[in-house]
Amino acid sequence: MLTINRLSHDDAKILLDGARQKSVEIGVPMCISVVDESGNLIAFERMDGGKITSITISNDKAFTAAAARKATHDYNAVCIPGNLAFGIHTEVGGRISTVGGGMPVVVAGEVVGGIGLSSGTPKQDMECAEAGLQNFYKTIV
Repeated sequence: MLTINRLSHDDAKILLDGARQKSVEIGVPMCISVVDESGNLIAFERMDGGKITSITISNDKAFTAAAARKATHDYNAVCIPGNLAFGIHTEVGGRISTVGGGMPVVVAGEVVGGIGLSSGTPKQDMECAEAGLQNFYKTIV
């Protein structure tokens, strides 16, 4: 029998709030996805002005971060022609994202979910994802 820890809907709202606040601060409306440890959507927000394509992209970033237990920018660093990880972005029906902006949510060394953002540059998406994580981590300390 397994015991699985996962984010609650309230946890997801805390992640969304932190990411949204950073998005407003930098002036880039985002699409924000929060998923459970298996990559299934818990919460989503498309801010006014968030790009239509970013709905799917933010979800795929969050999925990658949680299900693969790795930040999307980590895949980006190794997914280059000639490396053994090249082509990973074509796996799981193309859902594995190698674009910065997806980060796992880790509690006590265990991945309990993921957050993914899209609509800005990868750096902006990463900054907002990190802000969501920091907002969440300060509530569980």
